[in-house]
Amino acid sequence: MLNLRFIQENPDLVVEKLKKKNFDASAIVTQISDLYKSKNEIQVKADQFKAEMNQLSREIGQLFREGKQAEANQAKERTSELKESIKQLDDDFAKIDEQVYELQVQLPNLPADVVPAGKTPQDNEVVKTGGETPVLEATKLPHWELAEKYDLIDFELGVKLTGAGFPVYKGKGSRFQRALINFFLDEAQEAGYLEIQPPLMVNEDSGFGTGQLPDKEGQMYHVTEDNLYLIPTAEVPVTNLYRDVILDAKQLPVKNTAYSACFRREAGSYGKDVRGLNRLHQFDKVEVVQVAHPDKSYEVLEEMVAHVERLVQKLGLPYRILRLCGGDMSFTSALTYDFEVFSAGQEQWLEVSSVSNFESFQANRLKLRFREEGQKKPQIAHTLNGSALALPRIVAALLENNQTPDGIKVPDVLVPYCGFDLIN
Repeated sequence: MLNLRFIQENPDLVVEKLKKKNFDASAIVTQISDLYKSKNEIQVKADQFKAEMNQLSREIGQLFREGKQAEANQAKERTSELKESIKQLDDDFAKIDEQVYELQVQLPNLPADVVPAGKTPQDNEVVKTGGETPVLEATKLPHWELAEKYDLIDFELGVKLTGAGFPVYKGKGSRFQRALINFFLDEAQEAGYLEIQPPLMVNEDSGFGTGQLPDKEGQMYHVTEDNLYLIPTAEVPVTNLYRDVILDAKQLPVKNTAYSACFRREAGSYGKDVRGLNRLHQFDKVEVVQVAHPDKSYEVLEEMVAHVERLVQKLGLPYRILRLCGGDMSFTSALTYDFEVFSAGQEQWLEVSSVSNFESFQANRLKLRFREEGQKKPQIAHTLNGSALALPRIVAALLENNQTPDGIKVPDVLVPYCGFDLIN
């Protein structure tokens, strides 16, 4: 959530910056400014009434002592009128605060200066590429056919049990999935992240804190009777661990990692781009989250990007890193880097990670603060998160890129976790 004082003091800058996200903030910013003018007028009037009431309170006793009963009673009546007026003004003041807050939460985070302009994924900037694209036989298969051939994943059985987008992993497919999860968690632990095992459902306050609500409620599975939401990512419960918390500056950065199942109702198109593992409603992901000092959050972002890059390098996947344009960024992000890996069986790039700096946007909602040594007033922290990594498309690319006439070769780093080096 944007800082209210910043909006008030920089209305034109807020409107201009949000144009890069293709968001017209002019009406909301104008309404906030108008409401605050009204609020200031109410405050002036309330202060005048309180001053008059205090003056009358001092005079009433003196009037009684002087025997001026009628004047004293008249002053008491005026004091009662002023109390009622002040109460009404306080109510009006609170209503304006509520209206301002409702407008404030509708504003997306401001994009960082380096965010490129653009409206669609085609406008994203490729900032780095790595790895070699494998040369496959003409008989290469996409991962959904490989999964069927080697009995790794049953998509039809998932439809029977739940519906499209809920695959069933079997045998070596299950072990391969578990191997990736453990590999990612071990790598995160080695990088200094503390592992968390979070709940898979959160309440409204948690969804609001990280910006999923009210922006993305249509993408979340809602348990109506209990008013809980299945998590779209472990980012939500892990970041909310620090809601309403004041950290010591010496504790920063706080580094957490978590594996979880993730649930997303997002509707997709039909065809090759969403076949097999390309788009699911339930999938597994290892997330990394950091709470950072505002002065160092962009250094932390680069560190997190480097961590994800090492993962795809160790898996031997060809990859590219994209800096997202304003129109392709999330509501909450100030700067996001996406990782895509090349899936040779489909001959297309697949997104496998997003690494984002939210600056103070989430922390402002969460009331997540830190206090410098010797300072009384706490400051708002910065939050960051990244997929490290999301499994479905990683699995898709590994199956396709490593297919051979003898079977699917398991990357060397996963062999100790799998217990086998070939899927056949």
